Amino acid sequence: MSLYLLGIAAALLLAKVFSYFIKTEDSVFVIELPPYRVPNARSLFRSTWDKGKGFVRKAGTIIFAGTCFIWLLSYAGPGGLNVSIDQSFLALICGAIAPVFSPLGFGTWQAAAALVTGFLAKEVVVSTMNILYFVPDGSSLVHAVTEAFTPLSAYSFMVFTLLYIPCLATAATIQKETGSKKWTLFAIVYALIIAYILSFFIFRLGLLLGLN
Repeated sequence: MSLYLLGIAAALLLAKVFSYFIKTEDSVFVIELPPYRVPNARSLFRSTWDKGKGFVRKAGTIIFAGTCFIWLLSYAGPGGLNVSIDQSFLALICGAIAPVFSPLGFGTWQAAAALVTGFLAKEVVVSTMNILYFVPDGSSLVHAVTEAFTPLSAYSFMVFTLLYIPCLATAATIQKETGSKKWTLFAIVYALIIAYILSFFIFRLGLLLGLN
């Protein structure tokens, strides 16, 4: 619940800030709203079916393809195929950027890999973590995750995931609607900055309060 409230508060605050810097011409737009009614079961089912079908299509394309790509990078390395995951291409690439996230409480290459792949779709963050921390014994999986994250660092990670760069589909939509690469790049960069600042503040405040 706190993540939802944080997302809403951040959106309202940023909208207010941007309203001072991005000026647009006032336009009069009048529309007559129809009376609100309780939706009937048929309309509700059709809407739910369309939304569910869209998610399944997304899960079967972007999320599945992203998961396969992550698995391949974690399976191969400079030493060939079927290498230790710590010696894989994924570990080498994401290990180089992991120190950037250390001040936020999650400076591991696994967390960095999940965030990098999350650019394909935010849902891929979960599947990536599942691949990277997978072990045959289910109880050991819980142990592996708790070794990598404390409750405070896990919350900081979730805040960063909530607010950082929009997924690839969102970035493409921004590019299409604005027709500007500059605004698309701006949306990506400012989201990264906001996510980093808030995660840093939350993690450091938690440390000061002894919540770690």
